[in-house]
Amino acid sequence: MTNNRRLAAAAGLALTLGACAGPTIPRPAATPPAAATPPAVRPVQNNALIGSSVDAVGRMFGKPRLDVTEGAGRKLQFAGPRCILDIYFYAPRAGADPVATHVDARVPDGRNADVNSCAEALRR
Repeated sequence: MTNNRRLAAAAGLALTLGACAGPTIPRPAATPPAAATPPAVRPVQNNALIGSSVDAVGRMFGKPRLDVTEGAGRKLQFAGPRCILDIYFYAPRAGADPVATHVDARVPDGRNADVNSCAEALRR
């Protein structure tokens, strides 16, 4: 009787462990991610700087205080005693030169400022 109990316990343990292992889950072959094509950027603002090239902005304002590139975008920041201007550049389509698509202006204490007035104050 003891042998039957041991045999039953061993069989039960084997079934329990077998159930835990379960079937092998097939994994799909790894495929390299496709190169992401940056989407076309369409400006939503309407001010005097939208559509300007990096070179044109440089001629207007001189050397930027900051020049930051991140991913497909580039930000130039110009600052003066009256305001700070951040201009964001993106290519309108693949292979095109970047143009200004968004502009932020603020006074030194952080409050929003009018973009065109700030741009005029910062012009050389």
